[in-house]
Amino acid sequence: MARATRSPRSNSTGPGRTPRRSRTGTRASSSSTPAEPVTDPTPAAVPVWRRGLHLTRRALVMVIVVVVLAISFGSSLRIYLTQQHDLAVAEQDIRDRSAQIADLQSELARWDDPDYVKAQARERLGWVMPGETGYRVVDEDGNPLGGGAVITSEQTLPSGEHDPVWWDRLWGSVQTADAPTRKVTTP
Repeated sequence: MARATRSPRSNSTGPGRTPRRSRTGTRASSSSTPAEPVTDPTPAAVPVWRRGLHLTRRALVMVIVVVVLAISFGSSLRIYLTQQHDLAVAEQDIRDRSAQIADLQSELARWDDPDYVKAQARERLGWVMPGETGYRVVDEDGNPLGGGAVITSEQTLPSGEHDPVWWDRLWGSVQTADAPTRKVTTP
């Protein structure tokens, strides 16, 4: 009884529906030759490049939205990764400097110990305690071998010259004031 109450619209085709085929098979033709089956080209028989790309408008809009989101997230991801790298470099720098600070603080604490100061004075400067006899071993050129540091200044004057003292600088200033030189400028 349910089949008899179907509306006539159910046989119509609409979006996504295909027309119904009759169950009787192929019709007999009026000619005497046997009927040839009608061949519909199936999608598998037609090459892909001839079928074309069938996209609906919704699918096309969705693809465009996904591409735009991927581009925007890609640049944000690049910025995020750059910031993570910079943060890792900064944290490593902080760890290195903290270790350096700890080393310097431990060295500073060692200098508070009088025995360490005495040992450094003996080793670096070659000092001896009162009542001791100090020996220095030198090579054939007269340079000390082994312990003992040689203190030198960073600036050295050529041989035969000495550092100007204050009265030498003063006298040079007086001589310059007595005989000034004129600078001639041409416009």
